[in-house]
Amino acid sequence: MDKMIIKGMRFYGYHGVFPEENKLGQQFYVDIELRMDLEQAAQTDDLNDTINYADIHAFAKSIVEGPPFKLIEALTGHIATRLLEAYTMVNEVTVRVTKPHPPFDIHFDGVTVELRRKRDTDG
Repeated sequence: MDKMIIKGMRFYGYHGVFPEENKLGQQFYVDIELRMDLEQAAQTDDLNDTINYADIHAFAKSIVEGPPFKLIEALTGHIATRLLEAYTMVNEVTVRVTKPHPPFDIHFDGVTVELRRKRDTDG
């Protein structure tokens, strides 16, 4: 199966368990991998035979910059589920959300949650 990968998207959101996170917000980094058949697009060179990655960016932005989630697991899951619902040509999606500055007195590059979801092919 072919892949389209959109890496390093950055959005400002208000997700977190602590009230300060919901009030002040912070940046979140998002990577999305879409598994789908890209053979037709490769042959035709026609945008109508694929997914416009600008649309995926706008889609992710609307979720990350939308209503807050307490957990980045929930945010990541919501992005993955909504992508499968919205884009029927996608068979599987992997979404990674990184919270680079969790509100803890520790030093690291952030915490990332990665979820992979497949289209239900039953029924």
